Amino acid sequence: MSKIANSGKKRLVLLTGVTGYVGGRLLKILESKNLDIRCLTRRPEALESRVSSQTEVFLGDVTHIDNLERAMAGVDTAYYLVHSMGSDKDFEQQDRQAASTFAQVAKSAGVKRIIYLGGLGNDEEKLSIHLRSRQEVGKILRSFGVQTIEFRASIVIGSGSLSFELIRAITERLPVLITPRWVNVPAQPISIIDLLQYLYDAIDIDFDTSKVFEIGGADRVSYGDLIREYARQRNLKRFIISVPVLTPKLSSVWLGLVTPLYARIGRKLIDSIRYPTVVRDTSARDCFEIKPRRINEAIAEALTNEDQEFAETVWSDALSSAGEQPDWGGVRFGNRIVDTRHISVDVPPQVAFKPIQRIGGQTGWYYANWLWILRGFIDLLVGGVGMRRGRRDAEHLYVGDTLDFWRVEEHIPNRKLRLYAEMKLPGRAWLEFEVSGHDNHSTIYQTAIFDPIGFLGLAYWYLIYPLHKLIFTGMIRKIGESTSQEK
Repeated sequence: MSKIANSGKKRLVLLTGVTGYVGGRLLKILESKNLDIRCLTRRPEALESRVSSQTEVFLGDVTHIDNLERAMAGVDTAYYLVHSMGSDKDFEQQDRQAASTFAQVAKSAGVKRIIYLGGLGNDEEKLSIHLRSRQEVGKILRSFGVQTIEFRASIVIGSGSLSFELIRAITERLPVLITPRWVNVPAQPISIIDLLQYLYDAIDIDFDTSKVFEIGGADRVSYGDLIREYARQRNLKRFIISVPVLTPKLSSVWLGLVTPLYARIGRKLIDSIRYPTVVRDTSARDCFEIKPRRINEAIAEALTNEDQEFAETVWSDALSSAGEQPDWGGVRFGNRIVDTRHISVDVPPQVAFKPIQRIGGQTGWYYANWLWILRGFIDLLVGGVGMRRGRRDAEHLYVGDTLDFWRVEEHIPNRKLRLYAEMKLPGRAWLEFEVSGHDNHSTIYQTAIFDPIGFLGLAYWYLIYPLHKLIFTGMIRKIGESTSQEK
């Protein structure tokens, strides 16, 4: 077994892919250790509420040499956690270019080690173009002479991960599942907790050459097995019928109808999981002091932690990084429904947050207050708390405060306010505000989140969605207008 080499000396670590699912979670781990962190991202504003004051954030991406040269100056270890799965262009060529540029600059900058997360699959047999590209990226990184630790992983199980949200959406929504043959293909899923531990331990593990490690959980299972285990833990009765007529193209359209995936991502995912992704080389077990979890443990932890982790990172974070962020207006993440809107204002973030800080109580909800009062009255009639509680203080908020029929769940001054609904609902609901920006320009994000319970919950959301759209659109517009009075 190779030993972990830890001199105790602080080192500078570059993290790419930080707005993605794995990168966002790895950032928190790295910040908790004795490390200096530098992030390279195309969306610095998306990190303002996520990073500590000691973490540096550089604007740029891995395809531009000048961006990389600035970001890699003085770096000891660099994480390469980017890929082009969400692209509708030639993602293979994009991945080649990005990996070549990254490795070239890393060599010139004197980076000692690159840590890369790739995809598991037998490279001696036929692979999907996505898995083939992931493994090709690893070869390119190694070819420039910088020591590279490549991890090849299969399905990642964790709240918010692409595969877990796919499993949850299918299992929650369909009592009888008419599935393609790929649900029976063997895989070796790994818990997000174990994956992050491998990525962190790779900083200090003592090797003289580049290494490729195949990593997975303790069990070899299929997507069908994962669906059955999820259903068992949720006490759901589900029947799986596998049919041969669903081609990858038809399967991707089917996934787009019943899950949060859109067809382009679904097609690339299916192309990958049609082939076995199991660990053949077990050297990772010998070199790392990690005992991978079983699949029942991984799913149980994902279900236990989903509410806490939802606000951290989800699989779609990285895929939405190109261009303007859309107003989702009803996208389903499994059973979870999210309505997001945003507005830009010409004031600093601390000024933009002031109307949010005063929301509710005597201030009201900025738009159609009579509808909020009516909703509170209906809530009282059905035994809820209604709007009668108001708020404790007109100017200040603290976690745990009541706010009309909401309770403050998270509060970061001048950045974020997250409210949990305590009115009677066929499900659970949150209302979240987040402000990012700098100098005299800010963006206010307003997100309504709803977890419906069964058909009644879904019917509730969609029946009143026209009112929700009216209220939420008007509310963020009025909040934006109110910021001009705060100057």
